Amino acid sequence: MRRVLAIAAALVLLPATAALGAELDELLEESREASYSAEQVITCSTPDGVRDAVIELSQTSGELHLGAAVHPDVEVASGSGGWTLVREGSVVSSANVQGAADEAEARYTVDDGADTNYLGRDATLYRMTGDEVVRAELVFDLEIGALLRVVTFNADGSVYCERRFVTFDPSAPEPAESESAAGEPAEAGVESDLPVTLGEFERLDVYRDEEGFLFAYYSDGFFSFAVFQIPAALTLDDASIVTLAERVYRRSFGPGQVTYAWESRSGGMALVGDLPPDMHEQVLAGLPEPQDPGLLRRLWRSLFG
Repeated sequence: MRRVLAIAAALVLLPATAALGAELDELLEESREASYSAEQVITCSTPDGVRDAVIELSQTSGELHLGAAVHPDVEVASGSGGWTLVREGSVVSSANVQGAADEAEARYTVDDGADTNYLGRDATLYRMTGDEVVRAELVFDLEIGALLRVVTFNADGSVYCERRFVTFDPSAPEPAESESAAGEPAEAGVESDLPVTLGEFERLDVYRDEEGFLFAYYSDGFFSFAVFQIPAALTLDDASIVTLAERVYRRSFGPGQVTYAWESRSGGMALVGDLPPDMHEQVLAGLPEPQDPGLLRRLWRSLFG
């Protein structure tokens, strides 16, 4: 299960931009290219309680590197439209996320921005609106374009998550030697029966990694999630049992992301993403429903995976 979570964590580090206005799209692209090092505090108010963390990160040459606070033996790197999973110093999987050929209609709109100051630096605050609800506030550094603070909101206007830098150094360390040759890239564009759309989310691509995990990446232009199909049942530490639309799932919130796990007729499934809680039910309703696979199937999986 840790491998599923590690890959998905890489997928949701940065917002996708397929369905945003041109101005914010350009701002997010500029933020991905900025170089810096920082310490970030993540605080999320979830239905299962507050989840928070402090992480160290640096971004150089379009790759965002998280410090060991995320997980003792896993590092993830994410650049513009792609992700990489690094375990014990070696790249074990990577891919570029590609959108559909036709540009989707913009779901979100942004205001003109307002001058502000953050950590003693000149910055600009933007508010992003969808369905007449403010869904995010974003603070960009005026000098280098780094995204210094992000607050995401539930549909009722309450705060879901805040990610904010508490220290910021615009002089990032020199990039390390590329490790991309250390592992095989995940196979993209594979066949899948997973839905092309889930609610307002579009399936951007489907991957299969070297261990046989099938996973699809979805985005609505800002929020995103990955859906996994694997042969064995998934386990979640400290998961709560929840019922959504008369379906029962195991759910676990972490700082900045949520994980749902369940069994279907075809195997274990999981959804990992950064989308606010009010979006969960609609997305899960479009996926295979939780079902008891039966004694014979469970025995077969335990013997052969």
